[in-house]
Amino acid sequence: MLKPIKQQKISDQVFEQIRELIFKGKFKPGEKLLPERDLAKSLNVSRTSVRNAISRLVTMGLIVNKQGQGTFVAVSDPKLGMPFSKDMQAKDATLFDLLEVRMGLECQAASLAAKRADKQDIMAMEQSIEEMEKEIRAGQLARESDISFHMAVTYATKNPLHIQAMRNFYNHLFHGSMENLRFLYKDPKNLDLILEQHKVIIADIMDRDQDRAFKSMKTHIDFVWNFIKMSENKAVSSFEAY
Repeated sequence: MLKPIKQQKISDQVFEQIRELIFKGKFKPGEKLLPERDLAKSLNVSRTSVRNAISRLVTMGLIVNKQGQGTFVAVSDPKLGMPFSKDMQAKDATLFDLLEVRMGLECQAASLAAKRADKQDIMAMEQSIEEMEKEIRAGQLARESDISFHMAVTYATKNPLHIQAMRNFYNHLFHGSMENLRFLYKDPKNLDLILEQHKVIIADIMDRDQDRAFKSMKTHIDFVWNFIKMSENKAVSSFEAY
């Protein structure tokens, strides 16, 4: 019944480490990676191992090579390769349809994270919250740290399909639908509320309480839903008054 343990190749370890940083939002869309020789030095591996890992990441569409410029984390183009965008346009779906999908994916992710998260996952969530606090104090929108938190929760599910689905989802929600969400991030009161909701979610995950983690994530997404609904109603009222 036992199977021999196979030693993992160095290039596979490099690949997984960079992929993890991309999925968790630590390497952000459009961000330039270190040159091959510097990555090899930082990771204490050969340039060949780095080159093989980069090649796999390029094949997956996670990073792109720009001749004469370097290697960058891929940025999804809403007009090109985003399945959610195409499906929404084809089926005349709304942002609320998208939020319903988010509700299912993220509440389940929080529940699974409460069961499976390890110390590194918890640290990634805590770092995202710290980043968000700093950005809020600096008067910034804190959009990227918000994404990083949710991706850290999703990564803790240890389910590669769930992780990839959420990455594609956030590419659409925050790059394809940013116009609908920009007012959410511009109000400091909203950012404070989102930050507190994140803290409740991570507390439930650390307590290993799957039911509470599910419910606290639902409360958080309900908040976003209600905000967008109120914003739409105000826009309609303003238009009718005009």
